[in-house]
Amino acid sequence: MKIIILGAGQVGGSLALSLANESNDITLVDSNPKVLREIQDRADLQTITGHASYPSILEQAGARDANMIVALTNSDETNMVACQVAYTLFHTPTKIARVRTADYLDYQDLFVQEALPVDVLISPELLVSRYVQNLIEHPGALQVLNFANGKVQLVAIKVHDNSQIVGKPISKIFDGMKTMDTSIVAMYRGEETLNIGDSTIIEAGDDLFFVASTAQAKNVTTLLQGLDKPNRRVLIAGGGNIGSQLAAILEPHFRVKLIERDADRARVLSETLDKTIVLYGDAADENMLVDENIDSVDVFCALTNDDEANILSAMLAKRLGARKTMSLINRPSYVELVESGMIDIAISPQQVTIGALLAHIRRGDVVAVHSLRKGSAEAIEAVAHGDENTSKVVGRKISELKLPRGAAVGAIVRDDEVLISKPNLIIEPEDHVIMFLADKHKVSDVEKMFQVSATFV
Repeated sequence: MKIIILGAGQVGGSLALSLANESNDITLVDSNPKVLREIQDRADLQTITGHASYPSILEQAGARDANMIVALTNSDETNMVACQVAYTLFHTPTKIARVRTADYLDYQDLFVQEALPVDVLISPELLVSRYVQNLIEHPGALQVLNFANGKVQLVAIKVHDNSQIVGKPISKIFDGMKTMDTSIVAMYRGEETLNIGDSTIIEAGDDLFFVASTAQAKNVTTLLQGLDKPNRRVLIAGGGNIGSQLAAILEPHFRVKLIERDADRARVLSETLDKTIVLYGDAADENMLVDENIDSVDVFCALTNDDEANILSAMLAKRLGARKTMSLINRPSYVELVESGMIDIAISPQQVTIGALLAHIRRGDVVAVHSLRKGSAEAIEAVAHGDENTSKVVGRKISELKLPRGAAVGAIVRDDEVLISKPNLIIEPEDHVIMFLADKHKVSDVEKMFQVSATFV
């Protein structure tokens, strides 16, 4: 697939590297030649230096025969104009734009072919806010990802020392809990991917990925982690787009406080947020955290634009007694360092955003993608089309599928019914199949499986 990516920032650069390593024809456009050189040294792709929305630059990048343009610059206006130019002059089939400003997003009628022809809008701030919301609603989870319009969730947990499943084989962990309908799709011990078998013994520190219906996911997490105390008190550091959106999402159901260090911004938030208590101050101020009873906070979320400030305030909050801490980390090199220390969860905005982008780039009618394990693994939702004669999956048992190594089917959604994976479960036309791939480089093999032959109409 020929794809033009506009903007070589954290998201654009990471997406370009990811797609280039999957044998796509990638052209990356940015006004900073130094950044482009650094990315080009790491992957086989073409780079163009220039302003992303200029017609001459888009033509030079190959917009006339590109399958897709993905506009990810730091300017909403540049992204929207680039899509307009690509549509008007070059008739580019698919146009994706990152739009951050809420005032644009509130007027969806803008984004139609006769106005601003953007096929897919990506709002990283809203994506991250929803991602953090899922984590807060699932105590004990490291990741919570939605599939099939929210009917199914894939949840990642780390097994604690005092968990009742330590030392048990996988076949025994749900004994006595027959109502728990779930499928474990991946298991990691450090960086090692473990084979999942009935006799595989679970150890403290293992990372487990399981798939369950959304109605059951919290109960399964509680069983595996031994946690039954729900999160109620949330303290957010940073009142930017992500922090304010998260507060607005959480405040109807949680007791939320938000700390903002800019006085004018704090005043605006205090007037626009309904139930959230807005505090003017520094989240890295120990006295302030103590005064706000940090030791009774269930979740502390550091969501400013400053990685170092997020790390320091989250570490301080943890030391002072916060039950769980999350930190927004933009630099990939910081993520592994942070998660090995006092901070429970490092949130990577680019990985969250890339997952949403990949859902529109993957072939074979892949309708949802989530990037996992620092981008090395993926979870996907693919729709099975065709019949037994034209499809490699329809009419076949899950045990009969020729899956690549490290791939596992977690569940099938058939209409409104969630069917957890079983070896004898047969895939029917229009089933939504939720899968985990330990090696994202095998995703092309899965895409081919879900592509129907030319005889299917």
